[in-house]
Amino acid sequence: KLYLERKEVWGYRPCVWKIILVGVGTVCSGGLLLLLLYWLPEWSVKGTCTHTSLKDAHVLLLRTTVMTFCFHTVNFCFCYLILSHIHYFTHHSTKYYWNDKIQNFDLYSSYHLTHLHSCDNILNIFSAFFFLYLHQVLNPFYIFQLFSVILWSIEDYYYYAATIVLMSVISVGTSLYTIKKHHVMLHNMVAAHSVVRVSVCRGNKDFEEAMSTELVPGDVIIIPANGMIMPCDAVLISGTCIVNESMLTGESVPVTKTSLPSSGEDAASTYNVEDHKRHILFCGTHVIQTRFYTGELVTAVVVRTGFSTEKGQLVRAILYPKPTDFKLYRDAYLFLLCLVGVAGIGFVYTVVLNVMNEVPAKTIIVESLDIITIAVPPALPAAMTAGIVYAQQRLKRIGIFCISPQRINICGQLNLVCFDKTGTLTEDGLDLWGIQRAEDGSFCPPESDAAKESLVNSTFVACMATCHSLTKIEGKLSGDPLDLKMFNATGWVLEEATEEETALHNPIMPTVVRPPKPSSCEIGIVRQFPFSSVQQRMSVVVRRLGQKHMDAYLKGAPEIVASLCEQHTVPQSFTETLDTYTRQGFRVIALAHRQLGCKLSWHKVQILSRDLIETNMEFLGLIIMQNKVKQETAGVLHDLQQANIRTLMVTGDNMLTAISVARDCAMVHAQEKVILVEAMPPKDFLPASITWHHTTNPTQTVKDTMNKSMHKNINNHLRGLNICNPLSLVLRASVFARMSPNQKTQLVEVLQSIDYIVGMCGDGANDCGALKKAHSGISLSELEASVASPFTSSTPNISCVPNLIREGRAALVTSFCVFKFMALYSIIQYLSVILLYSILSNLGDFQFLFIDIAIILTVVFTMSLNPAWKELVCYRPPCSLISAPLLFSVLTQILTCMVFQVLAFLLVQQQSWYETWTPQSDACNVSRPNLSHSLNVTTPHDPKNIRNYENTTIFYISCFQYLAVAIVFSKGKPFRQPSYKNWLFMLSCIGLYIFLFLILLHPFPVIDSFLQIVCVPYEWRIMMVVLVGGNVAVTDNVEMSSFINFFSVSDDYASNPQVAIDRWGSFFFSWLFCRRNKLPRVRYMQVALELQDEADWPPRPFSVTYANPQSQISLTPL
Repeated sequence: KLYLERKEVWGYRPCVWKIILVGVGTVCSGGLLLLLLYWLPEWSVKGTCTHTSLKDAHVLLLRTTVMTFCFHTVNFCFCYLILSHIHYFTHHSTKYYWNDKIQNFDLYSSYHLTHLHSCDNILNIFSAFFFLYLHQVLNPFYIFQLFSVILWSIEDYYYYAATIVLMSVISVGTSLYTIKKHHVMLHNMVAAHSVVRVSVCRGNKDFEEAMSTELVPGDVIIIPANGMIMPCDAVLISGTCIVNESMLTGESVPVTKTSLPSSGEDAASTYNVEDHKRHILFCGTHVIQTRFYTGELVTAVVVRTGFSTEKGQLVRAILYPKPTDFKLYRDAYLFLLCLVGVAGIGFVYTVVLNVMNEVPAKTIIVESLDIITIAVPPALPAAMTAGIVYAQQRLKRIGIFCISPQRINICGQLNLVCFDKTGTLTEDGLDLWGIQRAEDGSFCPPESDAAKESLVNSTFVACMATCHSLTKIEGKLSGDPLDLKMFNATGWVLEEATEEETALHNPIMPTVVRPPKPSSCEIGIVRQFPFSSVQQRMSVVVRRLGQKHMDAYLKGAPEIVASLCEQHTVPQSFTETLDTYTRQGFRVIALAHRQLGCKLSWHKVQILSRDLIETNMEFLGLIIMQNKVKQETAGVLHDLQQANIRTLMVTGDNMLTAISVARDCAMVHAQEKVILVEAMPPKDFLPASITWHHTTNPTQTVKDTMNKSMHKNINNHLRGLNICNPLSLVLRASVFARMSPNQKTQLVEVLQSIDYIVGMCGDGANDCGALKKAHSGISLSELEASVASPFTSSTPNISCVPNLIREGRAALVTSFCVFKFMALYSIIQYLSVILLYSILSNLGDFQFLFIDIAIILTVVFTMSLNPAWKELVCYRPPCSLISAPLLFSVLTQILTCMVFQVLAFLLVQQQSWYETWTPQSDACNVSRPNLSHSLNVTTPHDPKNIRNYENTTIFYISCFQYLAVAIVFSKGKPFRQPSYKNWLFMLSCIGLYIFLFLILLHPFPVIDSFLQIVCVPYEWRIMMVVLVGGNVAVTDNVEMSSFINFFSVSDDYASNPQVAIDRWGSFFFSWLFCRRNKLPRVRYMQVALELQDEADWPPRPFSVTYANPQSQISLTPL
């Protein structure tokens, strides 16, 4: 057994004798064995193959989750380049090849072979309609429905069989339509760039036209002057491109891509996607403009195609989403197994009883199988889906769109939500608050106007006007919003060379910026080093008109810029000034300048490495930007905190700025003391460390905030800390600052590893990985980059989060209500049939039909319509069907129904008028002479013994029981609106109650004949009303109020009977199974208990915690 990308992998070889045995078993079982092996891939592989090493394997078995297996056939091909066979397999549209060095399968990145890449086309994955249909209909539930329909047809029970067939066809058709629509959307999303004609060069040959589907790594392609949508990932090797990367980032901000450096230290470094992002044209991104040398073409080398590209990874994430390993769905299968066990008991009982009564073999087979279809309701899948469909429609009405409906139930269990800051908690745009220049090693007073005439010729304003990545597209200035605000604040003008002007010169014509008034202060941007999120800075090399030397300007995070400047130019009050601004929530950018040597030519500048230019700078000062908190943010966060849902801020911004925003929106309260936690990697023979900085606010409440790659350093280096468990930091932290997109994803994974149900809300810009990884990702951007997020909100603020949680809770409670009702329905009908089997009777076909369609289907599809409750309460609905409160509720209701059915069954047999019913029986006239004798219609003798007093009694009692449990199980507050507001459900129940009481107290011959009901004395009808009343009262009290009167509970519980029931149910089962003093099951609560016993938590102010050097091993994050 080996591991491949967190999946366990086993190797197998086909075994002839096992295959023969499986073939024989398939024939003997009529194909059922083959169907079973289709459902259980692990059994299929182990039943037809023998275990072997991965290298020699022909079949691979993969475990993708705890309960999910899949298998793949290993393919073989001969590679002429290395003159040997290569074996590989494809999993989720990604090829893995055998690597002898690591003795495991690996991605094909080391095999740049044309014939292996040529078929890697995203459009090839969209399945044919037939296979989609086959996959749907072979679902175990649909197979069980097919079995039920065949059995009912044998019994001439055509009406309900036809209804189930119709429901199944609609369900399958809807699923196929949704899947096909989803595939069409994806197809359209990738078709625009997957099949285009490109100019390509292979080897030393000339450029030729080819289809993009034929591209392989190593090909050189031409980027047209008028731009294109990239069909692959390619590295720019000549020229410059302006690219719209909204597909990747979610922001429609043009980005400048420069060619790979051809000399210097940067050229000597090994190619890496993260390090060379600014040189890569990613698949699906739109190249808007190109700039080039005279007579030369803008060219790029293909590095990745198909699903290996960034766009391909996005499509894979949509096609193969993370399995929803939700406890509700696991418990549903366990609960169904329990029902199958009950059905098994009924099966044995029926067989034994009928054999003892010498019933014909055909009747024994049909009735014993029929009890299985009664105990396991075939309509369960449709009933469970209804609540989710209704919730999805309600979400759509409030502007929340869902591509993964099963995640709606999971939203009801969220207990932690991570928020991005910029664009999510705060407004997208930034306003320039002011500038603060530095001169002679000290700060000048702050200034609000950077465009005033006295600053036009200053180095500070020149840096603001040049150090950006702005460009003109169709005459309009475009680029990063921060750059736009900064440049517009100067009042300067940007001019770019036209194509004609560029063609007249050998080098690329520089972009020129100048003041609005005619002046000699024109500056040309000679070279640009784009902004890097890893390095947190950008720089440019410029030349001022009339000067021989060049200048370098730098802009970036204040701490980074200050570290690159000569220390005597950085004001001594730099740290205090920066803290002052960041504590007020301002976003601060630092500027720096350096005069380059006179001998530095244009050509030399093009080959100089970034590190040589960005050093020994002169600190110029600070730009202070204001980022306002959105109006809805504070209220939403307050509602979430009141609901005991933990909220975190995860941002790439400065820590103090993030804390200020957290205070403004009450994520961190004013009276709370904040501890700044900064993790540092090993350096200069010192082990990894954590530094603890306490703020000055006096309080007893402590909240941690993590700074600067905290998560990565903890995972990789701080596992050996004696003072602090790294998970404690994750448990107590409220703000995570300076987090890269990858670290956001890792943080979500760690939170999930300690059993949090995690939601992530972001604007899609750099949160895509975290949005996909979270249990519930909510994107506030509708651009393509956010398509892989399970939920997308058209409302650009976080008010969608509580709405989604409320609907999730309502859908989850609806799922429990429906499941409990369907379970009770099957058990009630099971009890009825078992009792009637004892007298060799059964319910009639039209009695079954009335129960299954008029009562069950009507009730189950209307009880799911309750909208979500208007507020978020401080506790969540249960997440497990096997929990104590739910089991207690279901078992007590089963016991109640069984008692009243048995009581009615025995009482009717004790009546003085009781006799074995025959067509000549006239029990009605025993006590009601005014009732017409015609009520007992003379009919031929019923061979199935449907018409009898026990059948009539059980039919009436059970019908009222279905309605009673439906009403008590249809929960309202605190997660759904009360049932009386669900007028369709209420009308259905009231209508059914009126109809049943009407035919019970005032029989109609036509209806009695149709339902095969016999006439009984009026006194017995009154007795049945009494039994029904008692049944309803007990059912209601058991579910809602009996334990409130028996136990003393707090006012909070008394105001909500269901909470009291849940509390008593949990207490009872905890006592029953001796679980009173056991540790919590969830990991984060265990960590919290450990923290209570930690004497040195939190560490003292300004203390430093070092990792144990022996424990510093690199660990892959969970």
